[in-house]
Amino acid sequence: MDRYHLRCRPVRDLLVDYLTERQPSLDHKSLITLSTALANNFWADLERHHEDINSLHLTPEVAAAWKTRVNTVTRRRQLPDGRMVETTAPRSSAPAIKTLVRAFYLDISQWALDEPARWGPWAARCPVTETDCSDKKTKQRQKTASDQRTRERLPVLPALIRVADRRLKEARTRPEALHAAPLGAQFTALGETFTAPKRTSRAGLTGQAYDASGRRRDLEAEEKRAFWGWATIEILRHTGIRIEELLELGHHSIIRYKLPTTGEFVPLLQIAPSKTDQERLLLVTPELADVLSTVVTRVRGENGAIPSVSSYDIHEKAWNDPMPLLYQWDVSGDRRPISSNTVRDALNDALFATGLTDGAGNPLKFQPHDFRRIFITDAILNGLPPHIAQVIAGHSNINTTMGYNAIYPAQAIEAHRSFIARRRNLRPSEEYRAVTAEEWQEFLNHFERRKLALGSCGRAFGTDCIHEHACVRCPVLIVDPNERGRLFEIRDNLNDRIAEAEREGWLGEVEGLSVSRDAAEEKLAQLDERQKKKESPVFMGIPSFSEAAARTSFATNGA
Repeated sequence: MDRYHLRCRPVRDLLVDYLTERQPSLDHKSLITLSTALANNFWADLERHHEDINSLHLTPEVAAAWKTRVNTVTRRRQLPDGRMVETTAPRSSAPAIKTLVRAFYLDISQWALDEPARWGPWAARCPVTETDCSDKKTKQRQKTASDQRTRERLPVLPALIRVADRRLKEARTRPEALHAAPLGAQFTALGETFTAPKRTSRAGLTGQAYDASGRRRDLEAEEKRAFWGWATIEILRHTGIRIEELLELGHHSIIRYKLPTTGEFVPLLQIAPSKTDQERLLLVTPELADVLSTVVTRVRGENGAIPSVSSYDIHEKAWNDPMPLLYQWDVSGDRRPISSNTVRDALNDALFATGLTDGAGNPLKFQPHDFRRIFITDAILNGLPPHIAQVIAGHSNINTTMGYNAIYPAQAIEAHRSFIARRRNLRPSEEYRAVTAEEWQEFLNHFERRKLALGSCGRAFGTDCIHEHACVRCPVLIVDPNERGRLFEIRDNLNDRIAEAEREGWLGEVEGLSVSRDAAEEKLAQLDERQKKKESPVFMGIPSFSEAAARTSFATNGA
């Protein structure tokens, strides 16, 4: 708690007391998350903006300002020219932080009933409502992003598998050529020229050589990374386990089960309790069995047994008992477990060799958890019932399993395709023939002939002019506002011609000209109405209270 340098000592002691009370029911990582939310994201933030604050009783203004700040996060990054810039982005963990703060207030209020002397002085009205903790939109965005990530990586998985297998074969070829070459001699492997070291007195120098540019390369280390990258891809894609479960796989995890009906033995992979604190068994496929046997053969000691090594649990912050872990390697003669960062680096090496890119053209990245989503998606896509996929994945809730499922809505797509096919069968077949060059040119000429002196003609393609090109009378004439003056001239000219026809007694001309004049005046009225709508405000929602009150008051006074 003291790493956040809280100034108010009573509140600091309260938080320590609260965390001590909650500690027995939480693991170490959850306890760290809770302390960070309460001490750093909540109280330390309040102290930075309100120096004299010393109570959990927050005014509505202070609470609202804090909730606004916690919804965003500020990140600093360095530009290529060396300048530092700050960018603000929505904080994805804001609902979770507000939920922890709300739980803190409610716990204090509840505990105050049982121990008023201890918790009563700190009981206060909770500033975080249940609505503030809603994470529906956040989960929807995360689901959309995860589905898109899975759909983007599922099709390229075969390419990644091929490249990882090729890199492993190539990485094994170079050390073999090095060990076959005399000290200080040049040798060639896969078209590359290397020079073997002149002596091997230094520890670990046996696997190193110099390339054509004189740069020293550790060929054995490259082979190790290529092997564990290949093994990680194969195991994760065949099992869908978490990276924590992958690193905890041991020799004792490979067991066999005798079928009660046939007496046949089938291999199973026992997954140690991890996130859900429940162990589970996975069926080992022939492909997975080959990978596991290769890993076991590699990590065996000289006596044929797999050495037991101690691993550090980063979540519980504790050392585990020595176990024959499959993910271990030799470092200067000392057996050590392989870390999660090493696994990620090995994956990145394989990905870089593929040259795959995402939709934006950037290098495609895989995380170990991507294989878990791909495994579940591929299993359900190929007919595995979701409740069976839930058991295999080790989820306590089937909704979590379906959240990992990123298949396309096949039923909706097929129904839409069937609808289009039925509609196409009902329409004349000639509508789906290829368009001739003459028809296409006629279609283009139609739009070229739409430009008129007063604007544009809006009649549909393939229809004739019903007013014999008397455009002023036509209801589909779209008048250009810039041609208002021309329309005035046409109207005035029609008035003069009507007056002349009335003097001469041409009653037929008077009737025809009057229709044209009324149409011109209607077009002018349409222009005025269009301009009025453009300049007037548009009401887009429900009236505010002040507007409703003003209307009511006006109606009362008028009455």
